[in-house]
This record gives sequence, structure tokens and C-alpha cells, in this order.
Amino acid sequence: MSAFFSDIAWICLAVPTVLCGTLFWKYKKSSGQLWSWMVCLAGLCAGCLLILSPFWGLILFSLSCFLMYTYLSGQEFLPVDQKAVLVTGGDCGLGHALCKYLDELGFTVFAGVLNENGPGAEELRRTCSPRLSVLQMDITKPVQIKDAYSKVAAILQDRGLWAVINNAGVLGFPADGELLPMTDYKQCMAVNFFGTVEVTKTFLPLLRKSKGRLVNVSSMGGGAAMAKIASYGSSKAAVTMFSSVMRIELSKWGIKVVSIQPGGFRTNIAGTSDKWEKLEKDILDHLPAEVQEDYGQDYILAQRNFLLLINSAASTDFSPVLRDIQHAISAKSPFAYYTPGKGAYLWLCLAYYLPIGIYDYLAKRHFRQDKPVPRALSMPNYKKKVT
Repeated sequence: MSAFFSDIAWICLAVPTVLCGTLFWKYKKSSGQLWSWMVCLAGLCAGCLLILSPFWGLILFSLSCFLMYTYLSGQEFLPVDQKAVLVTGGDCGLGHALCKYLDELGFTVFAGVLNENGPGAEELRRTCSPRLSVLQMDITKPVQIKDAYSKVAAILQDRGLWAVINNAGVLGFPADGELLPMTDYKQCMAVNFFGTVEVTKTFLPLLRKSKGRLVNVSSMGGGAAMAKIASYGSSKAAVTMFSSVMRIELSKWGIKVVSIQPGGFRTNIAGTSDKWEKLEKDILDHLPAEVQEDYGQDYILAQRNFLLLINSAASTDFSPVLRDIQHAISAKSPFAYYTPGKGAYLWLCLAYYLPIGIYDYLAKRHFRQDKPVPRALSMPNYKKKVT
């Protein structure tokens, strides 16, 4: 009997040894992430041998090695082979950087832009390889989307489109949801959600040919409630749910659907000072007199400070998002969700798992919702008047 258990122990020892050797040989040129996994496995093995018997410790370690091997096999990158990808919102910001990044990696890039004669489009033509094509594509205009589809299909001919990356989006003017005019809600939904849906539906026939990837850029604000972005957050929440449903439905076609939920990155999505002034004027011009009286003009004009807070806290380094999107379109088995950016994953976890009262308290403290105070709330007898 002891000989039997001795043989089993040797087998258990041999299996992880072979697996670790295979992992090292196969992934020795991979990034440092592999070495983190190897260190974790070594720690797990030591812990198992200390806590459990050698037999069960080696069994658990063998299983861990097998699971790690299966996981890492799915993280291998497919060859680029000039795979064709479509990126919306290529004029500036993240979309602009993404077009350049994918072009450098060897992809055939179709850059959808709001203005094909604008400076962003001209820079892409000037700095990128001949593989990149600039397409006029205002995603709120179905005619332009269909025209872009025709051009892409003509260039690719019988080839499929490997990936559609729905990146184009607008933020609107951050302010209390009651203050935002309906035009702001409609614009965010028109660009961020309906535009994403329209592009997806139009280009899906080309994705089916390649069994490729649909990547929708949502936002941390689409999963974790944050004050001042009712219109933007709602539209991005719709994008996240749309991605989840399409992930299930398109799996039968071999298409993988990914949702990118970045944290704060400093792009041009917030607009310019001139645009802020116009949006402030729109708010003041369309607010009912009673609402304007309760909030007060000083409070309304102070909303601009939230934009400054966003920009000061936002990162100018897009590389975490670029790498995640590269993984989403290149890995054999991409993840369903990516949360690049400082604090993005943490805030989404807090929103999903904390009691609502605790999350609301943390969100208000973190995003400084205690100041300024609406005019009516600053009046000593306001609560008495309400009761």
C-alpha cells in the first residue's frame, strides 16, 4: 500500500514539473506577467506542502499548474497578418492614439472620423502607413455609416473585417441630472449608444466572415454611479448591457464581444472652454424659474469646476487602454471586460458588492459632493419650510 502511495506521489510531482517546464519553454519570451504567475504558483506550492499533506498538496499544485497552462494558452496573441480593424472616433484623443498604435502593430486600420478634412484626419494620413484609410463617419448619421461600410467592403473584397472598435463618444456637460437639458441626454444616447448600435449592426456581416471581435468602449461611469454624469453614465450603462447581450447572441457565429470600461483618461471628450460656456448658457436659458431659484446661479456656474477636477485627476498616458484593446483583438481568448485606468476596477467592485449606503457615502466623499451647496439648501429655514 505504501508503495502505491509512493508511486502516486511521484506522479503528482512529475506532472507539475512537466507543466512548469512546458510553461517556461513556451512563454519564456512573454511579458513579466508570466513570472508573477510562476511566483504565485511557487508560493502556493510551498503553502500547500506546509498546510496539507504532501500528497494533497501536490494534487492541488498539479491542478493549479494545469489551470494556469490552460489560461495562458488562451492569452497567446494571434498573428497580425494585416488583420483589418475599424476604429470610430479617430479624430482625436483615445481613438486617434489607438489608430496610430494599431497601425504600428501592422493592422490594416480603417479610421472613422467626424471630419475627414480636419487636423486629426490629416495627421493620421501624414504619420501612418499606407495601410491606414480615413473614412468620413459621423456615427449619428446612418448614411455615412453605410457609405463607410461600402468602402470597407470594397477594399477588403472577400476578406472579413477582424474587429470593430466602437470608441467614439461624447461627455456632455457634467452637472446635476435635474439641471441637464434633455438635449444633453439625447446627444449622449445618440452618439454613445445609438451610434454604437448602428455601427455594430451595419458591420456585423463583415465580422461574421472573419469570426472576429466586437469591442465596445464603455466607461467606469457606466457601471459605478457617479454624480454629475447622469446623461453620460446612463448612455455608457446602455453600451455595457448591449455588449453583454451581444456577447451571448454572437457567440454562435464565433464572434467574441468585449466591453472596455476605462477609468479617468484626459481626452478631448470634455470639450473646450467655449463649449462649456455654451452649455452653461443652455442650462440657464432652459431651466424652469423654480429650479433655477432653488439651485441658484452661483451653484450652476460652479459645475464647471467638476470638469477641472476630472481633468486634474485624469491620466494622460493612454497605454493601459491601448494594451487592453490590443489584447481584446489579438488574444485567442479575450476577456469579456477590461477595466484599464487607476481605480476603475476598484470602483466597479465597490459599486457591485458594497451596501448602497456605504457606496453612496464613499462616492460623495471622493468626488467632493459636499461643496458647493444649492442656494435653497444653504437657507437656515429651508427644512422647516419643507416640513
